[in-house]
Amino acid sequence: MKAFARLAALAALAAASAPARADVPLDSVRARPAAGELIYFLLPDRFENGDSANDRGGLNGDRLKTGFDPASKSFYHGGDLKGLISRLDYIKGLGATAVWVGPVFKNKPVQGAPGQESAGYHGYWITDFTRVDPHFGTNADFKALVDAAHSRGLKVYMDIIANHTADVIQYRERDAAGGFPYRSRADYPYSRRPGPSGEAINAGFAGDQDSSAANFAKLTDPTFAYTPFVPAGEEHVKVPEWLNDPAFYHNRGDTTFTGESARFGDFVGLDDLFTEHPRVREGMIAIYRQWIENFGIDGYRIDTARHVDAGFWQAFIPAMLETAHARGIPNFTIFGEVAREEPSNGYIAQYTRRDGYPAVLDFAFEASVRAALGQGRGTNVLAELFDGDVLYEGGEQAALAMPTFLGNHDMGRFSSLIRHDRPGISQTELESRVRLAHVMLLTLRGSPVIYYGDEQGFVGDGNDTDAREDMFASQTASYLDNPVLDATRSAGFGHFDPAHPFYRLIHELAALRATHAALARGRQVVRGYSEKPGLFSVSRFDPATGAEYLIAFNTSDVPIHAASVVGTSAEILETLYGTCPARVSAPGSIMLDLPAFGSAVCRLLPSSPGTQTTR
Repeated sequence: MKAFARLAALAALAAASAPARADVPLDSVRARPAAGELIYFLLPDRFENGDSANDRGGLNGDRLKTGFDPASKSFYHGGDLKGLISRLDYIKGLGATAVWVGPVFKNKPVQGAPGQESAGYHGYWITDFTRVDPHFGTNADFKALVDAAHSRGLKVYMDIIANHTADVIQYRERDAAGGFPYRSRADYPYSRRPGPSGEAINAGFAGDQDSSAANFAKLTDPTFAYTPFVPAGEEHVKVPEWLNDPAFYHNRGDTTFTGESARFGDFVGLDDLFTEHPRVREGMIAIYRQWIENFGIDGYRIDTARHVDAGFWQAFIPAMLETAHARGIPNFTIFGEVAREEPSNGYIAQYTRRDGYPAVLDFAFEASVRAALGQGRGTNVLAELFDGDVLYEGGEQAALAMPTFLGNHDMGRFSSLIRHDRPGISQTELESRVRLAHVMLLTLRGSPVIYYGDEQGFVGDGNDTDAREDMFASQTASYLDNPVLDATRSAGFGHFDPAHPFYRLIHELAALRATHAALARGRQVVRGYSEKPGLFSVSRFDPATGAEYLIAFNTSDVPIHAASVVGTSAEILETLYGTCPARVSAPGSIMLDLPAFGSAVCRLLPSSPGTQTTR
């Protein structure tokens, strides 16, 4: 509890010292539901450097000690929370309403085998769950960020991890290749009679499916698969202190990301928490309650959600929502990362039904848009995606709050994925396909996520570190030689240009969403699609008035002249984006002319005032 006391004290200090602003009432920020938010996702280390004094995190020595090397794509570059605060107006100007901040917790600065070292600049190698990493600043800086964002009407979503910690625990045994392959529960059961010395090992333990304290009191020996140990000098490196006990980890070796190992294995060597253990559940709930209570954040994006047992989430999620409600945050947002790239939401939907997630990152949306714009699939792939919305707990209404996205820090940018799918694609065609994808992202159902740099036309070399470029002036050669959509990249200069064509595109569409509630929170009905590239159209309906809007896209590389169904009471069309026909061609039908990779947003009006459109 000492760690939590320190956390509360720093939060109080931050609240007292933060500059006072009251541009947007906090209650109005918190009153907004999750559905309809436009989320901007960034990694603090790669966004903006506001304080060069913390570049090395208060550590001394070379990059293997400090983690700082701005010339390497795998080490810290210097971005921090003060830098992010200085760029909030840039984010607000884009049209974002929420900021999803990559993990800010204190990380193990460097880990990896000799010659394969890299740094925890991304935030996913946590050692201290109660403290901001010194490379990013202080807890007071984080509180200042939350307050500064709220004053601008921006929500703040924290990226959190409950699946693992940094790689600290090691194993006595290695295979012939020097690794730690996964050891299953069948081959290496928790209980053995007799053990190596003739004694019973974990006698009476009923297995990990019984998460009662009484059952886990019988799991006294963590050497059932490997013999775990903590290296000298790191016995107390994790905070809170209970995290230093190997008994609270699975200790079964490295995951293969499939089958049983996906839940019980170490994620690339990271220490995999025994989330079925009641002490682990209690401890993680206590940790993340404190960040809500002390900092007043607006939501959690939860990393590696599919690698944790359902029972953990069934305890954790209600506790977070309860804590937020008690803190006066009625619309606290929680969405999990269920990384499964396939154009069907059947797999990810189970986490809303079984595990209790209010929302999950919409990997199915990303895969479907990629299939339509990168892989030559027909637009029926999009229709089938939205047909699957009924699978979510809460159905189509719940789908309105699913965070949709095109690319991210793990899989790569959408522009990079399209280049991969279509080798030799011209720059002009790449820009057209990526532009259309953003129109889809910002007008179709869901809460869109903009990955930082996409609004500046970034095109990475691939996934992971190749998709984590600097927004500020970069010193990384492999970033500086990348092409940029609709612009040129210059060494020594940052990328915060509000005149960039993609920034302007997102700003325009965000303004349209803000003006027309149907585009942000309205019910969606698929109207037109085919088994080849071409027309895809939907209607969205104003949640208050029922007014209909038609949104149409052409996913092909040639102009199309095609008909789409609309509500039968519509007669007149008003163009909001692109070009719409002036009138319907017949009751319930309109004829659209869309250029290659073109789109249109049309407001449908009845012939006489007061007439409602119909489904």
